[in-house]
Amino acid sequence: MRGLLGAAVRSAAVGSVVAAAHALVNARLMRVPDADPPQCREKVSVLVPARDEAHRIAPTIRSLRAQRGVPELEIIVLDDGSADGTADEVRRVASDDPRLRVVTGGAPPAGLPGKPHACAQLAELAEGHVLVFVDADVVLAPHAIAAAVALLRENDLDVVSPFPRQLADGAGARLVQPLLQWSWLVFLPLRLAERSPRPSLSAANGQFLVVDTAAYHRSGGFAGIATAVLDDIALMRAVKRSGGRGVVVDGSTVAACRMYDDWAEVRDGYEKSLWSATGSPVAAAALSVVLAWLYVLPPMAALTGSRAGAVGYAAGVLTRVVTARHTGGRVWPDALAHPVSVGVLLTLITRSWRARRAGRLHWKGRSLRESS
Repeated sequence: MRGLLGAAVRSAAVGSVVAAAHALVNARLMRVPDADPPQCREKVSVLVPARDEAHRIAPTIRSLRAQRGVPELEIIVLDDGSADGTADEVRRVASDDPRLRVVTGGAPPAGLPGKPHACAQLAELAEGHVLVFVDADVVLAPHAIAAAVALLRENDLDVVSPFPRQLADGAGARLVQPLLQWSWLVFLPLRLAERSPRPSLSAANGQFLVVDTAAYHRSGGFAGIATAVLDDIALMRAVKRSGGRGVVVDGSTVAACRMYDDWAEVRDGYEKSLWSATGSPVAAAALSVVLAWLYVLPPMAALTGSRAGAVGYAAGVLTRVVTARHTGGRVWPDALAHPVSVGVLLTLITRSWRARRAGRLHWKGRSLRESS
């Protein structure tokens, strides 16, 4: 038994080192929006779905109004059944800006996620050649949209997902949130994903999503993925299935987002979506075993004096350091807690699947159907 355990630790250390090397390669190859993009010469529609966001949407709207390098810009905010005066707050901040309008959205069918339904309505109203979906908790740099559109066009892509810098305060958010960008930087071969239509090679973040309008409609758009909880990844996959090309890119220099304010929001947010991200109970169990093998077993072995365990732990920490430095996150001391982060993620995966089986999935006051 001791020999088997030692072999497992050594193999995990090797796997962690390989993953760290892959993260380093990805970091060098990852596309980054230009800091000084050319002026955009086509009409761009910025689309903001908003539900009960009055407390934080003002900075988002101000950042959209401050965009430069996009002469033909329209901004449409859809109030998705808010009960907190979101639409009034948007109108107040808009200050009669002729480029911005607020519309009232229709409710989604019972049991379906609200966001894809809201985004589908926004896309139908848009007139731009490029659609830019922005969440109501995202703040963009003044050149963000021009830079994202330039990256889309210059690289002959149909969709790009500039991953915003994730702002995280509190122990829970600091443990879990960095794993979002860590997951694709460590495990997704970015340049291959850019060209491949395979669903497994897709990553996206709907906080800031830029898509060619024609490609969006060819794919069926958000209306075609109306049941998807992870609608951003579902749209990326739909665009690829319809012959398009797309990839996630580093958006930390052009966008920032604070998804959750406290641990309860972190817990509930991941409960809503992790079951869908892992695909099936069997896949979730397999993923959990692999993550525990690679990133929990080595540091535990290191505590008993295992050199291989120490190497595996160091490699895991390195992946977090690389991720933080290339996506605008905290490096120290957060990277040192990587095994704890993975352990928390494993508990959240379990919690999410239990919620799905119990039929208690919900988000923002709406229950969700148990289908993806």
